[in-house]
Amino acid sequence: MRISPIAAISLAMLASRTTAFTQTTIPKVFGSTQFTTSLKMSTETPILTITPPFAAVRDTVITQLTTSGKVPPQMIPSLSHFVSEYAMACSENGSVTPETCAENIATCTRVALENGLPGPTQYKFENSAHQAIREPFDYYQFGVDFFRPAMDLENSVVLGEKNFEEAFEFMKKGENVVFLANHQSEADPQVFSILLEKIGRRREAEELVYVAGHKVTTDPLAIPFSMGRNLLCIHSKKHINVDPTTKESKTQQNVATMNQMLKMMRGGGVGIWVAPSGGRDRRDVDTCEVPVAPFDQKTIDMFRLMGSKSKTPTHFYSLAMVSYELCPPPDTVEAGVGEQRNIRYTPIGIACGEELPNVGGKESRHLFAQSAMEICEEKYFETMKEIEVLVKNSEKQ
Repeated sequence: MRISPIAAISLAMLASRTTAFTQTTIPKVFGSTQFTTSLKMSTETPILTITPPFAAVRDTVITQLTTSGKVPPQMIPSLSHFVSEYAMACSENGSVTPETCAENIATCTRVALENGLPGPTQYKFENSAHQAIREPFDYYQFGVDFFRPAMDLENSVVLGEKNFEEAFEFMKKGENVVFLANHQSEADPQVFSILLEKIGRRREAEELVYVAGHKVTTDPLAIPFSMGRNLLCIHSKKHINVDPTTKESKTQQNVATMNQMLKMMRGGGVGIWVAPSGGRDRRDVDTCEVPVAPFDQKTIDMFRLMGSKSKTPTHFYSLAMVSYELCPPPDTVEAGVGEQRNIRYTPIGIACGEELPNVGGKESRHLFAQSAMEICEEKYFETMKEIEVLVKNSEKQ
């Protein structure tokens, strides 16, 4: 594999174990895995210390980013912040070496520069669907390996294993499964994959299809991670009206995506992850709580309609994702790309509810959406509390 100058210099600095870098500290905005029964994010800002070897990785990479001439000047601050955050997260994980941190950052910057920068070399996704690129470079494994060091897996949880087992058995028989999930982090596909691996479902994790908004296919830093996922590309209701001049083309793309999804579902055996809210859960800045964003009934109705039109049995499950602190999103929705990325070393969790009963019928479709939302919220709280117990127990040891 070709090694970029950034990687070579980073690894060379580590090999010499330089002590020229002083120990530095940065504040952790949302707290360090501090969960409470009220499910509020911590408002404290404890100072976390990054050790010299990880500081060396951070400083070397940032220096290269600013002097290489390959990175557009307007992107340097956000990329530098991303590198700083990742190095700190790796530093908190006692099982991650500086070498691994350096290699992961080097790979990330290389594939981002090769595929993400606007211009002729930027990777272009198909308008409606994308199949994960696994060779000659495995973008799926890259994404999983990159985020794993930022996850406190010992204190992470998977709830509803029997429901996952049932869902994947349906897929094995050629039937379809739709996971109606809340969405908390840009790394949710990696969160789902890594926790499914934890219960022995690696193959199923690799085959899942994610309904993705426009940002993950146009943002320079997000593009390499998206290249490793099976995607159905769609414009959410939150963003489709931002630019009236592109609304028609976006609507046409959404129609094409629905047709592609229908084709997949007619083939059977497909598992789809979708966030009916149309975006990530956002922190309430007044209460510091992170509620599950409301599910959109029309979105759920559309997926139920596609399942019916496919003539293939389709099963729906509520899925709770607990990953907010891993990559906390901005407190407000931003229409453009290039948002500042925060990364925290934190436990994560998923919980799958029982198969959703076909309640409501045509006249009361809202009852199905309401049930899906309520179960997701219930599992979300349950997962948060389970993580809190694990964290408290680990602190006593």
